[in-house]
Amino acid sequence: MTTPERPPVPRETAAGGDAGTDGGDANGGGVPVLTGGGAAPEKARRFWSVRRIPAALLAAAVLGGAGLLLYDVAAVRADRDAMSWRRELADGLATRPLDDTAVLVGAAVAVLLGVWLLVLAATPGLRAVLPMRRTHPDLRAGLDREAAAFALRDRAMEVSGVQSVKVRVGRSKVAVRAVSHFRPLDDVRADVESVLGDGVEELGLARPPALTVRVDRPSTKG
Repeated sequence: MTTPERPPVPRETAAGGDAGTDGGDANGGGVPVLTGGGAAPEKARRFWSVRRIPAALLAAAVLGGAGLLLYDVAAVRADRDAMSWRRELADGLATRPLDDTAVLVGAAVAVLLGVWLLVLAATPGLRAVLPMRRTHPDLRAGLDREAAAFALRDRAMEVSGVQSVKVRVGRSKVAVRAVSHFRPLDDVRADVESVLGDGVEELGLARPPALTVRVDRPSTKG
């Protein structure tokens, strides 16, 4: 008498979870660990500036103008004469032609101010802060551009033959200018590019900037 073969156990049952995960400990407990095809890290976006100074200036201007106009309207309602500036402004707006220089200048200033406010409202600001890669949805991190430049400069100074280094970190580019007092320039440049290439990657930035390296000899002037 033969015993029928036992059907194979589905992978998700044997692993203690869905397919694509490994089980926890030997007893089937623990948290499943993704073995592949997991969710990609969340895209890191730029930090938005609170823009305190433009907001404070605009609020002060609006508050001052509205308060002054409200006071003048209340004074007229109390049978007092309107302020001279408001009478002159009303007469000027009623009598001046549209192609008058003062009208055109005032309109241009208003347009430029409006465009400036729209740009401030639509752009993130905080250009000095570079967003870092997000590995957790509840955690955001940023790196100051000057701090990144200092870190890269320290690593470049460890290269043999480098006398001095200037590093400028931008949003999409890292410009390095090194001065070497010995060793062939090509060898120094290759070593600096290798060291700083690893350094840029280790910064953990969401958008690693491109690296450009320039190596020169010390100036002989003076």
